[in-house]
Amino acid sequence: MIHPLKITSTLADETRYSIYEYILKEKKTVTVQNIADKFGIHPNVARLHLTKLSEINIISADFAKTGKGGRPGRVYKASEKGVSLTFPRRDEDRLLKWCIQLIQELGEIALAKCQDISYQDGFQQMKNYLTAELKLNTTFSFEQKLQLLTDNAALIGYVPQIQQTEHGKKVIFSIFNCPFQEQLNKHSEIVCTLHESYLKGQLDALFTSNEFVQIESMVHNCDLCKYEINVTEIES
Repeated sequence: MIHPLKITSTLADETRYSIYEYILKEKKTVTVQNIADKFGIHPNVARLHLTKLSEINIISADFAKTGKGGRPGRVYKASEKGVSLTFPRRDEDRLLKWCIQLIQELGEIALAKCQDISYQDGFQQMKNYLTAELKLNTTFSFEQKLQLLTDNAALIGYVPQIQQTEHGKKVIFSIFNCPFQEQLNKHSEIVCTLHESYLKGQLDALFTSNEFVQIESMVHNCDLCKYEINVTEIES
């Protein structure tokens, strides 16, 4: 097990953290030269950052042929399993497994109740963040709300993109690194239902009028989960 202090010290470097975010969002392999060009740094510096990130297992390194002959080059990509910090180590995955099995045993009534709980949790969490921000600002714009949503979810790979439509603004909200990845294979229906309820709660806390629709899913052999959110009211 990697010591939590090593993980936090590795991600404390601003450039290194930005490189990790970039790899996570790109959802494809990158090379040392890709990173050097993207961030305007020397390849040796890029290699050092990538090595540090691979040492804490949030990215993985492999070799791939370049197509130009010669030796295969080293490539990097985001690890499927995200980073987790606990002091001391806790077995929360087992607790999650028990809860999911309980929902399966009790059926639709239990699932509906858990949906309500996860929705309220997402709603209240975002309301708390919003209340804290409003103490510093008398108004809160759409862009500020979107940034709050992005900051709140940065470590688990939520990536929002804005599109302007004739009815208002539309947010394409992609999740590249699901926080419940390990539970998807056996319990995808329950996990996705509760995760969606949680996300809907967060959105309802920020935008009083929105339409929330899933258009892609990791469960259906997609590389990511993608939601389309039509926002018709964008100011507080």
